[in-house]
Amino acid sequence: MVVVLGLGLQLYFLFSALVFFSDNLVFFTAASSVLSLVVIIYIINEKTNPYFKLAWVVPIMLIPIFGTVMYIYVKLELGTHMMKKRTIELIEKTSEFIPQDKEVLKELSENDPKESNLAVYMKKFAGYPIYKNTYAEYYALGDDMYKVMKAELLKAKEFIFMEFFIVERGEMWDTILGILEQKVKEGVDVRFMYDGMCCLMLLPYKYPNVLKEKGIKCKMFSPIKPILSTVQNNRDHRKILVVDGHTAFTGGVNLADEYINRCVKYGHWKDTGVILKGDAVKSFTMMFLQNWNINEKDEGDYRQFIKYDFPDAEKWKPYAGGFSMPYGDSPFDGEYVGQTVYLDILNRAEKYVHIMTPYLIIDNEMMQALTFAAKRGVEVIIIMPHVPDKMYAYLLARTYYEELLSAGVKIYEYTPGFVHAKCFVSDGVRATVGSINLDYRSLFLHFECGCYFYRSPVVDMVEKDILCTLEKCREITVEDCKRYNPVKKALGFVLRLFAPLM
Repeated sequence: MVVVLGLGLQLYFLFSALVFFSDNLVFFTAASSVLSLVVIIYIINEKTNPYFKLAWVVPIMLIPIFGTVMYIYVKLELGTHMMKKRTIELIEKTSEFIPQDKEVLKELSENDPKESNLAVYMKKFAGYPIYKNTYAEYYALGDDMYKVMKAELLKAKEFIFMEFFIVERGEMWDTILGILEQKVKEGVDVRFMYDGMCCLMLLPYKYPNVLKEKGIKCKMFSPIKPILSTVQNNRDHRKILVVDGHTAFTGGVNLADEYINRCVKYGHWKDTGVILKGDAVKSFTMMFLQNWNINEKDEGDYRQFIKYDFPDAEKWKPYAGGFSMPYGDSPFDGEYVGQTVYLDILNRAEKYVHIMTPYLIIDNEMMQALTFAAKRGVEVIIIMPHVPDKMYAYLLARTYYEELLSAGVKIYEYTPGFVHAKCFVSDGVRATVGSINLDYRSLFLHFECGCYFYRSPVVDMVEKDILCTLEKCREITVEDCKRYNPVKKALGFVLRLFAPLM
């Protein structure tokens, strides 16, 4: 309430002051009109997503003075520039601790030059290499991954790194917290970081102090504050668990009971994730430390966290093979890494691309890639929730259905409940699993992560899961779109004006 009230008052006083001046000073109004025109020209020529440009141009044209001042404030905001500078610095610094193995890249190039092109881009512009010596397994439900997470946490001897978007007290978090407390007593270095959005609804503002009293090093990433700031727009949406530098988890699963179906909010919760063991875990270790060290003066020695070999390698051999490439996405590095991976899969697909995503709020580039793939004979299937967690997001997604269906894309809705998985799989050779949704926030504004697999056992696991999930889905047709509630349809089209903010 304090945060919302604080932000509301600042907006009210800013707007009131601008209206006062514009009504009383002709010169001020004329000058602001010229300034608005200059700002619009600047926005149009800026190197950013066209839909974000539209999201600024519309309010500037409707409310010139207010919109212009807000844009200038956002561009000049010191906090955002400082965070951007620090983030880029840390990405560059950690990149040297995860070098690209030239022999691995050479082998990949001999197998498929186009795959090596993606790997070269990822290392050069995002800082993440592709690996071979890695074992990976896919989990079709958060329920299944949770059991393995607990087992791996109990094995920790050196350190535990956890970075999650949502934490909510209940069976899942209380159980994991108990394990973390036990490990701290055993001398394990436990670091836990969660996104500051949790302080609005789910956790007390000073919850990090509660965990620190238990011996757990804890941070709230970018806490929500009652101050107008675009830094608060860039959330940490990653889901990362690293144990001793040899085991890592990622996917869509947060630390709350609905993700493991211990409580039912939107029907059955369909979520997915992966476990990795071996060399590729180094990238997730560095990814965690990048965000952990944003506000740290003493970063420590990165080398101490990438030297561990994982035990029991023999029993993981069935999950070995192929290539694994963990990657992170930052809103400040000028690269849309998550979207680039998705577009690369769509553009190189020959037979099929199967997708699971909870949200479908896409720009023209993603729409073009999806429809062009379908038009050239690729089977493009998208699995969406039938029971939405956010009605506005579902109404907005429905506005894209008809155009996609008309181009030959097939859309299915998961009738038992809500799909929270974020997976792409194509042609039986490549797949990606992670935290990245098909919406503007996830693709352009948030800190995200995922893992790309090429000729790995995970690829077949993801495809098998999608085919099994389709048996529980209802196919959506063009006729269904035409019969859809006209009021809901109209609301969806209105919401598209604000799509880049959702």
